[in-house]
Amino acid sequence: MSKESQKFKVPDELANLYDFANTLDVRHFVHHGAVHAQGDELKGARELCAWMSRRGLSFTNAKISAAMLETALQLRAGLRDYLQRDPSERGKDREALRSLNGMIGLFPLVAEARGKDGLRLKPARNDALSGMSTIDASRNGALDRLKMCASDECRRVFFDRSKPATRRWCMSSLCGNRVKTRNYRQRQRNSA
Repeated sequence: MSKESQKFKVPDELANLYDFANTLDVRHFVHHGAVHAQGDELKGARELCAWMSRRGLSFTNAKISAAMLETALQLRAGLRDYLQRDPSERGKDREALRSLNGMIGLFPLVAEARGKDGLRLKPARNDALSGMSTIDASRNGALDRLKMCASDECRRVFFDRSKPATRRWCMSSLCGNRVKTRNYRQRQRNSA
């Protein structure tokens, strides 16, 4: 769990998914006169390895290849594509589901008997990306509370802690305020 996921009180079972989706920062707005710099935490195999290590997702000493990095980046793109949809629409878009399931299928889990401890799920992969299989997407409906900010200038993934789960922006005071102000000014210009 990162400081960011702790700061925004993302449940533990979604913290790695939240952090992984937000390794790509496409925000492009000006705040207090400063332009926000876009970035990608996963610029290369070394950065992906470090990201996985910080979260306890490195299960082997194997190296991450360029092909593995590309697979991880495709998984991230599929997750972000899925999370940008309204939760009520996510299950209805068959193409998005097919695409995401195809990516998730590259990170399968298998059941392993553990004697007195019963069964546990473990990664079927036995390479440097095996830890990515354990990024949990939650079985209790909390995934519907992971959303992408509705501001085109932001597109940050956030956890909706509101009781009705109807938030649209990662931060109403920033992204929401910018969108509302822009819309208000446009209405004023149109009526003038």
